[in-house]
Amino acid sequence: MDSAELRLRFDALTTAHLADGCVRAGVPVRCAPAGTHSAVPGGRIAGRVLPARHVGSVDVFLEAYDSAAPGDVLVVDNGGRLDESCVGDLAVLEARGAGVAGVVIWGLHRDSADIRAIGLPVFSLGSLPTGPLSVGERPADALTSAVVGEWTVGRDDVVFGDDDGVLFVPLAEAGEVLTRAEAIRDTERRQAERIVAGASLRDQVGFDAYLTARRERPALTFREHLRAVGGAIEE
Repeated sequence: MDSAELRLRFDALTTAHLADGCVRAGVPVRCAPAGTHSAVPGGRIAGRVLPARHVGSVDVFLEAYDSAAPGDVLVVDNGGRLDESCVGDLAVLEARGAGVAGVVIWGLHRDSADIRAIGLPVFSLGSLPTGPLSVGERPADALTSAVVGEWTVGRDDVVFGDDDGVLFVPLAEAGEVLTRAEAIRDTERRQAERIVAGASLRDQVGFDAYLTARRERPALTFREHLRAVGGAIEE
């Protein structure tokens, strides 16, 4: 699946749908740390991971751009540092020129006003005026993988981002996860329409029946009940 198809299918979904789709598909849910958000209001990304490990110099980004395919998303590992920013307006402007669809940073950005003007989605833990404070030794895998929170991602992964945050999915599993997410979205839309029309969610999911069954079988979970009745509100 190429980046164009990923973006097209994600346009009608959210990362919440995809996270639930991962659960349904038996794929680990790999979210960037809470608080990772877009510097560009309403920013959304969907594309193959273009990894880069930052050690103080922008050259690793420029080298990554040389190998980028249209629609890739630069994923920057700066160790989650909150004492320096590692991406600014020039790196983002260059990314746009290279056909990169967005940037995800495990760390901070700066030049926020200029980045908003550029318009390319940039997801990070926040902003800070100071740039890199030192230059370290570049690791051998600087362009092979990136760590974001507790996850290591690379070219075999795709990344999605929206107002709820950022999620990584193995490229090989993306099609199934998207299909599951689309089914969940459709079910939830029907449920929402029925709530507006006057049918409570409790009635729709047979909540009274669940409570009765749970009294007879205390180990029964609500998630098991939802699966039995075709509900989708928890996954």
